[in-house]
Order: sequence, then structure tokens, then C-alpha cells
Amino acid sequence: MLVSERIGQFFLETETGRDRLEYTEYGAGDAWVVLLHGQLMPRRMQQPLARALAAEGLHVVTLDLLGHGRSDRPADPHAYSVQAWAEQVLALLDHLGAAQAVVGGTSLGANVSLEVAVLAPERVRGLIAEMPVLNNALEAGVVAFGSLMLAARFLPFTVTGVRLLTRPVPRGIVPFWAGIALDTLDQRPASVAAVVHGLFFGRVAPHSRQRRAIQAPALVVGHPADPIHPAADAAMLAAELPNATFVRARSILEWRLRPERLDAEAAAFALECWRPRGRVRRVTR
Repeated sequence: MLVSERIGQFFLETETGRDRLEYTEYGAGDAWVVLLHGQLMPRRMQQPLARALAAEGLHVVTLDLLGHGRSDRPADPHAYSVQAWAEQVLALLDHLGAAQAVVGGTSLGANVSLEVAVLAPERVRGLIAEMPVLNNALEAGVVAFGSLMLAARFLPFTVTGVRLLTRPVPRGIVPFWAGIALDTLDQRPASVAAVVHGLFFGRVAPHSRQRRAIQAPALVVGHPADPIHPAADAAMLAAELPNATFVRARSILEWRLRPERLDAEAAAFALECWRPRGRVRRVTR
């Protein structure tokens, strides 16, 4: 089924300046879903899921958070934090005239979604959290992204060199996920260092006490054998959230390469969120 797709933008005034954010809408109607990307990845990574959800009648929006994709990329670390990104999601809803939305994302996007539910619970119809980054991911995250921050800050030619090598590759001639990888490598040293710095020196996710107070229905997806996004973090989150459903992916690549099962889970969940309010029973699959 073909769905309409429209690119939009809005501007946000913050303490650090006036920032431009870009998004894509899929479908139409009042059953809103906002999908957020992983750290340093573009919003286009959520395109397959967005199209699948829109084909079910949902109005889906994918957003490039500040410092990512085609949104502005300031070099000031103070511009970046999980709380600031959550405020950008709320600003997007205001811009679209959406009173509520199912908010979800992958990795960083999952954490930002949780923060939205803490900041403005009345705006969140439901949560989709794939690969949340919580306690068990700390060491692997520090190793992976700490090294990246140091390289970007003190060896900027490494980041620039990768960008110069990958940017000329036409995205239309490579497989979709290869194109996403190339887009993820299209970074600027100052902004990528600022993004990681902002994450490291702010809180990565709401505290466990705050997570336990989130009443919105939630779909939590965990991956096996993923060192940066341990399944234990997803299982812990599902146990903390009062109205959560936990779904275990068959592999870390299932939702990327064989998405049908998890697309169906996400669509059924989001549609249920837009039916009259009711308690979502916890199940484990």
C-alpha cells in the first residue's frame, strides 16, 4: 500500500540559539506516531517502519533530533541532552498540532521517548522502546562512544576523512541499510564530539523511580547478543513500566532484515493505543 510522504521543518528557540529541525510525515489522520532514530543515525532509518505503520492507517512522523541527519548540528555541547531532545519532540507535536502521540524509537530514540513520557505524560498515548540504553550498557557505551568523542575532539581528521570517503557514494545504488550506514558516517568532528559530550555529562535516561511512574502503555523490544543494547536492559525496563509488553527479537538484525513480525507487533500496539483507553496486560514473548 502506497502512503503519502511529506518533508517538513520547524525552528526552535533555545538558550544556545535558533535551531532548524527537519522531519518526514507518512500518512494522515489523528492517530499520531513519532519515531526517533538511534545515536548519530538519520531519521531515514525509521522509514521502513514508518511506512508499515502508515499503511495501517496511522499518521507517522520521523524526526531528525538536533545534531543528527538533516537537522542543524551546532558544535556547542550545551545544546545536547536527552531532556533537550525530549523537548524537541514536544515542540514537534506543538508544530503539528498533535495533542498526543505514540512516541517511540531505537537506542537513543528509546531513551528520549522515556524522557518525553516523564516531561509530559499527558502528551504520550503510548511508548515503543527498542534497545533502550540503561544500566547494563554503561561500560560498552563508554568504550564505544568515548573513543569516538576523543577521536572527534583530538583527531578530527579521522572523522573528516571518513566523511570524505563515504559522502560521494550515491545512496541510490547501495542497499537501504548500507545507505543508512553511510549516512551515519557522514559526521562533522565538532558536532559529533558535542553530541557525545552532551550525552556523557547529562543523564542518559529517566531514573528508575521515574520510569516506574510512567503509566502509558509500552512496547519494549530487546535484542539478544547485543553488547551496547543488552537484552537485560530491555527486560528491566519492561518490568519497571506498569503497563508494558516485552517482545524479544530473534536477533539484533531481525527488525532490520526480516521486519514483518516486529512491524506487525508495533502496528497492533500503536493501533491499540489509539482505541479507547484501557490497561495493557503485560505479556512476554
